Amino acid sequence: MFAHKDFGEFSQEIGLASLGASEIEITRLAALYWFTIEFGMCKEDGQNKAYGAGLMSSVGELKYCCSDEPEFRPLLPYDVAQNYTEIPISKMQPVYFVADSFQKAKTDIIDYCNEISKPFNVTYNSITNTVECDRKIKTR
Repeated sequence: MFAHKDFGEFSQEIGLASLGASEIEITRLAALYWFTIEFGMCKEDGQNKAYGAGLMSSVGELKYCCSDEPEFRPLLPYDVAQNYTEIPISKMQPVYFVADSFQKAKTDIIDYCNEISKPFNVTYNSITNTVECDRKIKTR
């Protein structure tokens, strides 16, 4: 999955958003990463489809997420970031967050990341393969 351009960019956006973020925002970003990049699901032709790397790499978890056992909720980044920071790492996920599409998941997470207050902004320059930093100038 990480070799797929859109998926890689999605993961990278969350990583870039963490640079300069507060500890609480990093915790929230970790939850968003977990429930999208690792265990994300989206709708395709009206059906839930797995796209998360954690789902794709676990036959048991993949089978489980296709059953009626877990709870499925819509992917609302602010809700996930505020209310789901306890990440279940040693058992099947009790809840999966399902986006309307993979592109919608990516767009919604990027929008969330762009709203994080930080002392500087970072962007990835794909031409030079560098991370660029724009410091906010403090005025007195």
